[in-house]
Amino acid sequence: MGELDGKVAVIYGTGAIGTAVAKAFAGEGATVHLGGRTASHLDEVAGSIRSNGGDARTGVVDALDPASVRAFTDRVVAESGRIDVGFNLIHHGDVHGTPLLDLDVEDFVRPIDSIVRSSLLTSQAVARQMVQQDTGGVILFFGGEGDPARDYFIGGTQVAFNAQEFMRRQLATELGPRGVRVITIITGGIPESSDEIPADAVEAMAAAGLVGRAATLADVGDAAVFAASDRARIMTGATLNISGGAIID
Repeated sequence: MGELDGKVAVIYGTGAIGTAVAKAFAGEGATVHLGGRTASHLDEVAGSIRSNGGDARTGVVDALDPASVRAFTDRVVAESGRIDVGFNLIHHGDVHGTPLLDLDVEDFVRPIDSIVRSSLLTSQAVARQMVQQDTGGVILFFGGEGDPARDYFIGGTQVAFNAQEFMRRQLATELGPRGVRVITIITGGIPESSDEIPADAVEAMAAAGLVGRAATLADVGDAAVFAASDRARIMTGATLNISGGAIID
């Protein structure tokens, strides 16, 4: 028996983090619907999941477009009959490594608009279905509040995550009485999520924590499985902190 047997999960975005979560969910018995802009990449990830005995479906979706998100959600419900978990993990066009004094305003604003807009659209879509089916569900966010990075410039990303955190609180407040939980997974950075992270930034991520290492993709997958499972049934309006002590709530 898997922790997520019988559950239907929607994951928007199949980058390194989205792929890791999708594989973890499928490995615990969930039917996973993968949404993204590139059909060939979606098929590649789904094929890898199926080759290991998991159930993965795909659909092209633009998580910044309301009509596209609605159409994708309708397709998921038509195929699987329900939605139990929603997780937005799309790429946001972040520009890192440039100090704010030198950063173009469009590069600063882009991740703010993308994170806030896509988080709202995808949360609305899955939450409406969860409320309608009257069996509850879980909406997962990725990011979390944090202090300014001292060793690495992250542009508008943390500003966006802070805004998203208020959205998480508001959604949890509104949706809790209707059986929908809302949780943020916070990591403090995942070095293996991108080959573009400079070596000194990777070292800083590991050194920032209290346990001598930063979170891994496997850690994110494990945390997401727990948050989505019935073992976390009383948990909502909260962050699941797997930063290794780099971020102390």
